[in-house]
Amino acid sequence: MARYFKYKSVADLEAENTRLGIDLRFADDLSPLFRPLTMGARTVGNRWCIHPMEGCDGDLDGRPGELTFRRYLRFGAGGAKMIWGEACAVNHEARATPRQIWLNESTQPTFAKLVADCRAAHRDANGDDSDLLFGLQLTHSGRYSYRPVLATHDPLLVGRGRVTPDTPLLSDDELKRLVDDYVATAKLAVSVGFDFLDVKQCHRYLLNELLGARNRPGLYGGSFENRTRLAREIFLAVRAAVPSHIILATRLNVFDGIPFHMGEGGDGTPDAWAAPLANGWGMAADNPFTPDLSEPLRWIAEMRTLGVQLVNVTMGNPYAQPHYGRPFEYPPPDGYESPEHPLVGVDRHFQATETIQRAEPDLAIVGTGYSYLQEFLPQAAAANVRDGRVQLVGVGRASLAQPDWVHQLLEHGTLDRKRVCRTFSYCTALMRAKDHPLGQFPTGCPPFDKEGYAEVWKEVQQLRAKKEQPGTTQG
Repeated sequence: MARYFKYKSVADLEAENTRLGIDLRFADDLSPLFRPLTMGARTVGNRWCIHPMEGCDGDLDGRPGELTFRRYLRFGAGGAKMIWGEACAVNHEARATPRQIWLNESTQPTFAKLVADCRAAHRDANGDDSDLLFGLQLTHSGRYSYRPVLATHDPLLVGRGRVTPDTPLLSDDELKRLVDDYVATAKLAVSVGFDFLDVKQCHRYLLNELLGARNRPGLYGGSFENRTRLAREIFLAVRAAVPSHIILATRLNVFDGIPFHMGEGGDGTPDAWAAPLANGWGMAADNPFTPDLSEPLRWIAEMRTLGVQLVNVTMGNPYAQPHYGRPFEYPPPDGYESPEHPLVGVDRHFQATETIQRAEPDLAIVGTGYSYLQEFLPQAAAANVRDGRVQLVGVGRASLAQPDWVHQLLEHGTLDRKRVCRTFSYCTALMRAKDHPLGQFPTGCPPFDKEGYAEVWKEVQQLRAKKEQPGTTQG
């Protein structure tokens, strides 16, 4: 079992950087991270962004639950000036789990309270929330909905409740009707106080799947124009329906990687990729392991003309190859050992993000891939912002372990080493545990947030141990 992260200093990481032939950069001067950034008519107070992370802890009717509130109160108080709210379904069928949040007329008051409470926590801890941007991610989970629906047929189909090649595709008419659901949800999101709206196009959920739908017939597949059609229609309709001060955003896969399931052997090799480019986005035609950003760059440039001002860059499929999207040291129990040095995956993120930021220097780009760097995350972030490789730095898993990391940096110049995310993948393991009576365990950081998740993790471990007892069968 390979273990990679043995670095005690930036110098150690720089030596590894040279050995691997990658381009990670580090800076001791963290001041670039605390400079404001103007975005349209709004100003975000620093360059730190909390990534969208589903807590799987909403109520069954879609309302944010007790743990949802707890998480956003902690994020609000923590000091980051951009909070990218998690995936919110645009209709009931779009939900990835029965506990995914869903904004509709009946849940609207609870969402309004969530926004107000998060902002109040930010004011109490930071003194001012006028430079805080709090957004919401609008999503349809597609093949990963808990009742899967497909946009394309892939040689290998990965989803919650495995679908088959005979599962019918969503029709063009069904896809077109989704535009109204996005618009309705966007209007409600504005009414409860969100500052920006993310039309989610990542991680092989529906709109990302359509971006690569090369073998789909009809209006929404085949050509670049068709594959981007539904997202284009959504952006145009949402922009026309919400006030001009609301920022349009997207979290976008720029590289799907092998868009299919990794092998059962745990070595990161695919089960099969006889037709790897039948569907996929951002991959080189002759080698799907290699990013080709020509179409993502073309689409980002077009999205700017549609009014998009904020792009969060990501990649991979968390259900199939999580090492692309979230380089890790320890795989989840149902996962595989990383098939590459995780720093190579971090560098892949930084290189792709830089390419996009250089192509669109005036566009607010949020970068990904920082949590694996652990206590050296701030130095890498500072260097990337300093060098113009990215405008904003997104932090995901590490925010669950240490939501007040911005205050830690302001007060001490370093993170609290006792609460640094070590990429143990407990949060992923909780999300994937399927024995909860409501279908999903809430997701957080058991090692460093014991108050919120120690008992949840204990329950998962007990259920796992029971399943592994001799003679135990699964119905």
